[in-house]
Amino acid sequence: MKAFLIDGYGKNPGRIGEAPAPAVGAHDVLIEVHASSVNVLDSKISKGEFKLILPYAFPLILGNDLAGVVVEVGPQVTRFKPGDEVYARPPEARIGTFAQLIAVNENAVALKPANTDMAQAASLPLVALTAWQVLVETAGLQKGQKVLIHAGSGGVGSIAIQLAKHLGAFVATTTSTANVGWVKALGADLVIDYTQQDFEKVLQDYDVVLNSLGADVLEKSLKVLKPGGQLISISGPPTVQFAREQGLSWPLQQVMRLLSLGIRRKARKQDVSYAFVFMRANGAQLQRITSLVEDGIIKPVVDRSFPFESTAEALKYVEQGRAKGKVVVSLK
Repeated sequence: MKAFLIDGYGKNPGRIGEAPAPAVGAHDVLIEVHASSVNVLDSKISKGEFKLILPYAFPLILGNDLAGVVVEVGPQVTRFKPGDEVYARPPEARIGTFAQLIAVNENAVALKPANTDMAQAASLPLVALTAWQVLVETAGLQKGQKVLIHAGSGGVGSIAIQLAKHLGAFVATTTSTANVGWVKALGADLVIDYTQQDFEKVLQDYDVVLNSLGADVLEKSLKVLKPGGQLISISGPPTVQFAREQGLSWPLQQVMRLLSLGIRRKARKQDVSYAFVFMRANGAQLQRITSLVEDGIIKPVVDRSFPFESTAEALKYVEQGRAKGKVVVSLK
C-alpha cells in the first residue's frame, strides 16, 4: 500500500512510499482510509519531540486522524462490519493514518456522522476528543461557568468553542484581527484580539482556561482564573500524573515533575489547579461527538484539503499556524 513515511526524526519532511498492509488483530478493524487530517502533533512527532514518551520505530507512517470504510474485521470484533463508514483517532502507539489502509482497535473507532463527508469527518477525531477530554472529562465544565479558550480559530479551539457553548458556558477566546468575526460566528461570547489587547488585563474570574500555546501565555493565564479555577494545557509542560498514566519509568516521571514544577507552584499560590491533558483514543466518546455533529451542535471546520501526493506540503502549511480549523489530506 502507499503511505507517507519518515525515516528518522527531523531528517526530511517525509516521503510517499510503499509499506506492507497492516496485520489485523482479533479486536481490530481494517479501514480503507478515504481522508486524514493534519495536526501539529504530526509535526512534533516527526521532529522527535515525543521520542521519550512515544518511542516509534522507523520507517514510521505519520497521521493521527482518519475517516474511511471498514474492509475487514478481526474475529472478536462485535461493533463493526465491512462496509461501515467510520472515523477514528488511533491509539498513539499505532498511528499511521497517512496510508491507504490502517488497522485500528475497535474501541477507538466510531461510526462517522451521517451528515458529514469523509473530509469533514476526518477533521474531527483528534481535536474533538481533545476538547471533550479537557472541557467535559477534566474540567467538568458546567452551565454558567466562564471558560477562556486560547487560539479560537485553530483546530482544537474552533471545536472547543462550539462544545463549551453547548455545555452552557460563557466563552472567551483569543485570535488575530482577521479572525475576530469568524470565531464570534462559532459562538464565542467575548473575543480578545491578541494584536490589540492583552487578555490577562481584560479577563478576570474565569473558571477554566484551555491553553494550547507557549509558556508565556500559560503563565499569564493564571491571572484570569478565580480561586479554585482550573488551568488545563494541551501543549505542556507535562506532569508526573501524565507520566504515570503513560506508564513511563520512574526517572522520566521525575523529569515530568521538574518540567511542570514552576507552573504548578505558581498555580498553588493563586489557589488554582494545573493539569496537562494528552488526548487519548476513545471510540465511546467519539460516538457521543457523532451525535452532537448529527444534531448540528458541532460543525466540522475545514480550512484546506490537499491531495495525498501533497502531504508534505500540507504538513508545512499546518506548521505555519495560520489555518482556520483543520487541514485535510484526501486519499480518495
